[in-house]
This record gives sequence, C-alpha cells and structure tokens, in this order.
Amino acid sequence: MAADVDKKEDDSKHSQQNGHQSPSYGSWICRGIWTLLIVGAVPLLAFWIKYYQDAQLLKRHEESVRTLGAEGLFLFSSLDTDHDLYLSPEEFKPIAEKLTGITPPVDFEEEVTHDPNGETLTLEAKMQPLRLDSMTKSKDGFLGVSHSSLSGLRSWKSPAVPSSSFSASQFRAFLPPKNKVAVGDTWWVIPSELNIFTGYLPNNRYHPPSPKGKEVLIHSLLSMFHPRPFIKSRFAPQGAVACIRASNDFYFDIVFRIHAEFQLNDVPDFPFWFTPGKFTGNIVLSKDASHVRHFHLYVPNDRSLNVDMEWLYGASESSNMEVDIGYLPQLELQSTGPSTPSIIMDEEGNIIDSRDGGGEPIQFVFEDIHWTSEMSRQEATRRLEVTFYPFQKVSYLPFSEAFDRAAAENKLVHSILLWGALDDQSC
Repeated sequence: MAADVDKKEDDSKHSQQNGHQSPSYGSWICRGIWTLLIVGAVPLLAFWIKYYQDAQLLKRHEESVRTLGAEGLFLFSSLDTDHDLYLSPEEFKPIAEKLTGITPPVDFEEEVTHDPNGETLTLEAKMQPLRLDSMTKSKDGFLGVSHSSLSGLRSWKSPAVPSSSFSASQFRAFLPPKNKVAVGDTWWVIPSELNIFTGYLPNNRYHPPSPKGKEVLIHSLLSMFHPRPFIKSRFAPQGAVACIRASNDFYFDIVFRIHAEFQLNDVPDFPFWFTPGKFTGNIVLSKDASHVRHFHLYVPNDRSLNVDMEWLYGASESSNMEVDIGYLPQLELQSTGPSTPSIIMDEEGNIIDSRDGGGEPIQFVFEDIHWTSEMSRQEATRRLEVTFYPFQKVSYLPFSEAFDRAAAENKLVHSILLWGALDDQSC
C-alpha cells in the first residue's frame, strides 16, 4: 500500500516537472476567464441599454416635434412633470380646468389639526402694481417682448384675495424647533433643496406643485397676492428662514424671510416668472400657537429695483429667454388685529358670548407684552441674511467709508458694481 502511494506521489511530481497542471488548476483558470468576461460585459451591456433608451427617447422626441410642433411640445413638456412623454390624469388636470373653467377644491396636506373653537386671525392684502417704466430694457417689440409676454404682468393690478381669515393654530409653522428657542437662533422653516451642484429648476412650468407640511401656510399666504405662487423658487437659495428676535415666558417675536416667486402667465402664453427680491416680516405669537398678536409680511421697497422678471418668448429655454428687473412699490399682508376666539366659555364650559355673522364682534382687551430677552430688528435681519448668504459674514461698507477703513487697517479695497442687489433675488 505504501509503495502505491509513493508511486502516485512520484507520478504527480513527474507530471508537474513536465509542465502539466492538475485538472483542478485548469478549471480554476476557466472560472477566472469566465468571471472576467462577465465583469467586462456588464458595463458594455449597460452602455448598449442606455444607448437604446436614448435612441428611443430621441425617436419619440422627433415624432413629438413632427406631431405637435416646437411650441406644442413645449406646452406638453410643461405638463409632463415626470418626463415620461405621457400625460397622466393628474398631469392633464390643469388643462382640463382651463378648458372647462371648473377648479375642484384643493386638498392640501396639513400638518396642523385646526381647533374649530380656536382663535382666528384676519389678514388684509395690499398691492401697488409694478411700475412698468422701471423696466429698463423692455418695450413692446424689443428684446423678445410682445404683448402676450407681459399680459400677465399688465393685468396683475390688485391682490387675488383682499382679505382672508386664518386659524391661529396654522401659524404653528413659524414656531422654532425644540433646540432653537433662544433669542438670535435661526432655523429653516422651509429648507432649501438647491445648491451649485443641483443646478436650478426648469422654467417651462405654469402650475406649482401641491404644498406639503409647513409649505401649506406659506402657499396660502402668498396666494392672497396671486393664485400661482411657487414656494420653492427656481434658483438657490430657496425656502424660508426664521429668527427669534424677542422672547418671554409666553410669546415669541419671530422675524422671517421667504424666497418665493409667482408665475404670471397661463397657457397658451409662454411662462413669465415674477421674483421679488425677498418676502420678509415678523409674527408675534404665543408659544403654543393658540394666539397671534401680530403678523406682517411684505416685499421691501427701499431699493430702486426689487423684482426680477424672466420670461420665455419661444419654445427653447436656452435661446428664447429674456430678463429684466423693476420696482414694485407695495406687496404686503397685515393683520387687522390680534387673533380672537369665536366663542367665550365660563369655567364650566358654558358659552357666555359668541361671534356670529350678524352680531357685534366680541370686545377684547389685550395686555401689553414685555420681553425678557430681545435683540434689535436690524440684528435679527442680519442673521437671516447670513443664513441665506454666508458671504454676508464679511462687512460691506458704503463706497465713501470703505477707503477710510482700508487705510486704517492697511488693506486693499474690493469694489463691486451691481445692476440690482447681490443679497436678494432681484439680481
């Protein structure tokens, strides 16, 4: 038996010395080759699938252009939000509403359950339309301007909803998160989703997406001005930021800033984007959002140009876009007074007074608010600016003061000349 084993070992050594490999070694080589082929084939297969999909998409695009024409395809694309070249019933709804004139009630997603017996706040909207003579470039027949291009702008002369009532609890959207309750703290009410890497949102849109969560209140407020507000602007920074200006045991005074825009045109006209430099204001509300003492939202008018306007005059976004800026004298919402309850109950839950449509309003006397901690409105506004634009951490000085500071600190002067403003959306 031992002799047989020795003989097999000698035969194996002899085989290896003559350059022959064992069968298991050969099968390992075969498996390795097949693995390499499979690994190499995967990206090649993915390339051909992508090539085929792109070719099919191009073919469908060419067929669409032949069928609809360039402008028809543009309108189709503005409705085709998922870019699958098919219109779902939801995507076709704006056209159906346009053709029938019937707009069903919108069921927005709310994050606040309203108390039917809670307090209500009445807001009034005021507006002075854009001064057309402040548009420095745009006249009829010049620079892609036609009567239809500016039709939405020219017809927007007053608020869509002059007065509206809101539940005080809706303004809970402005309350700070639990870790941001100190004076001077800032937070994102509506976070920005755009940056230099994500680019910007498309221009060929007419109807804003349905708002969700805290966007619902902002959408409702801005809808008092115009029926088509876009809460998330096309360009960064988008969203809304708030800062606690003052606080005591029961109330916050919160300063806020919102970057949003309006779509003034509707089909068949090409889109016209109206982008105020910013919306800002403040709200004084109880920490449980059951009572709103004061609310004010407005577009600042202290600069000679405070609105950016961009519109298309053809189906191509890249080559048929025109831009101008102008001056908007007034666009603001103001509370008519503190929020008030519709009924007053005694300690046993019995109604002792109520407010109805035909009776006299309930008379209330509100106590003065004394702040235990506060900062200036100017400082709170600066913190909002730094949150939106980090470059605002640097001190910017008027031209006449810059050279004195430079001489005192032995530094150079960096001068910036702008047509518009660098720290808002009007430029």
